[in-house]
Amino acid sequence: MTQTPQAPVEPHSRTNLAQRLNWLRAGVLGANDGIVSTAAVVVGVAGATSATGPIATAGAAALVGGAISMALGEYVSVSSQRDSERALIARETRELAEDPEGELDELASMYEARGLTPRTARQVATELTEVDALAAHLSMELNIDQDDVVSPWHAAFASAIAFTLGAVLPLLAILLPGPGVRVPVTFVATLLALAATGTVAAWIGGGSKGRAAARVVVGGALALAVTFAVGTALGTAGVV
Repeated sequence: MTQTPQAPVEPHSRTNLAQRLNWLRAGVLGANDGIVSTAAVVVGVAGATSATGPIATAGAAALVGGAISMALGEYVSVSSQRDSERALIARETRELAEDPEGELDELASMYEARGLTPRTARQVATELTEVDALAAHLSMELNIDQDDVVSPWHAAFASAIAFTLGAVLPLLAILLPGPGVRVPVTFVATLLALAATGTVAAWIGGGSKGRAAARVVVGGALALAVTFAVGTALGTAGVV
């Protein structure tokens, strides 16, 4: 018995893959921020004092405050994006209701501008309009999928979780070893973690892994060195 071939799902799969990669990239960047900012805080405090209490307090505050800040920033940013997308969808819906023929002509002209002949462009625009006029216009004009409007809550939670996971590593690295080696251990653990996040980010984006890892490692090392020097100077001066 001959089976009817199933419709290809490759385009939809590519869309889902792109969405997953975008979330993964955001997660990697959030973790990278958590690693650098928390490590810089705890190393700076460790430069001023060897007491575990102040270091733990500063590290915990950096973790919680940073996670909340990341979540709020992502929520505000994505909310603005979502509001803009909804406004564009509402405008396109209104234009289709008020002037369907004009919108059809506009869609056909856009396909013609992409290289199709006028006859083919008109046929494509007509067939797509018959299936889903709004989706056709949103995709061609605005590159928007009406069923894929971003969620600010999802983005906020993802950023907070990614930041927290990244921040936990330097916090453990500074608290678990003894006072004599805690700063060198934190430096090494932080730079190794940054090298890993830089490599993953480059893999996601298709860039040079070595170059990306080197950038974040050098930047992280500079941040740790500066904050440790500042903490040491404050501790030596008796300010702390």
